[in-house]
Amino acid sequence: MYRNAKNVGYYMIGSGSLTQLGDLLGARRAAVNGPAVFFVDKFFEGKDLLAKLPVENKDMVLYVDTADEPTTDSVDGYTDQVKAFLNGATPCALLAFGGGCVLDTCKCVGNLLTNPGKAENYQGWELVKNPAPYKIAVPTLSGTGSETSRTGIICNEAKNIKLGMNSDYTMFEQVLLDPDLTASVPRNQYFYTGIDTYMHCFESITGSYRNVVVDSLAEKAIDLSKQVYLSSDMMSDENREKLMIASFLGGMAAGFVGVVHPISAGLSMVLHMHHGIANCYALSVLEDIYPDEYKDFMVMMERQGIDLPKGICKGLTDAQYDALYGASIVHEKPLSNRLGPDFKKILTKENVIERFLRM
Repeated sequence: MYRNAKNVGYYMIGSGSLTQLGDLLGARRAAVNGPAVFFVDKFFEGKDLLAKLPVENKDMVLYVDTADEPTTDSVDGYTDQVKAFLNGATPCALLAFGGGCVLDTCKCVGNLLTNPGKAENYQGWELVKNPAPYKIAVPTLSGTGSETSRTGIICNEAKNIKLGMNSDYTMFEQVLLDPDLTASVPRNQYFYTGIDTYMHCFESITGSYRNVVVDSLAEKAIDLSKQVYLSSDMMSDENREKLMIASFLGGMAAGFVGVVHPISAGLSMVLHMHHGIANCYALSVLEDIYPDEYKDFMVMMERQGIDLPKGICKGLTDAQYDALYGASIVHEKPLSNRLGPDFKKILTKENVIERFLRM
């Protein structure tokens, strides 16, 4: 069966383009007589970014704690805060400033503003029935592709599963990409987050659930990622813009992933590890499944002076190892995408735990 695919409606890219945000938001204020809600990474609280944003007195600024990845509980909590602030009013726009954690939080809260129930009710495919308010993404990190993907990823700790709200209604209507916003990102975080594009794109084109459009987008995103990470300076002005474009294209290409993301999800659920670095640890023990990509990844880390400390899973309890396996193997679609329907014969419990022990 063919799926009718949707992309982001509008995008703007370029150094200094943040100065145009007031014009973009102004059009929304003229169309809808309601406040704007700004979702801002708590990292920026007290910093000069807020002074550059077109915030008016009637608007809400909500600082999102990104110490941990979004959870069903945190999304429900932010939804309650926004609903209380709006008091029945319709927002002219929801705006997200940050990395994947903030963008995903904004997307998921948007869905809950117009759909009843809790975040956990909408983890899965096509469960969101009503359109969310208009949303604008302004990434301050590159790599997750959240700015263009149709998914808002959240961790359900009660069920030990990391799963998204996968819906056309989850997507942003407007994206603004200003590479100046990534200039101050710490070097390691820039690598860990940015490399997510490379990973979900090579997982996509090495799987069995493919189409020519996704392949084309993924191939270009991989090419741009290699240009960035195999260069002498991944954070040059030119490379920061390239990585933003790679992330933008990679988000549109994000269909079914492969083995990296399920193993990464296990680390996020059990060790509360952030997605980007969890992906790096996952690929570091998947050289038998992705031999070429593993070699490229190791060269990229060496070229950029990045290392992964060993021993993160040593000394865990049997219950924790069981939880790591359970939170990884539950992702049947991506695992079968790469390994086929008999993936559990390859990724036995012993096999998966052995991989975690090598991290």
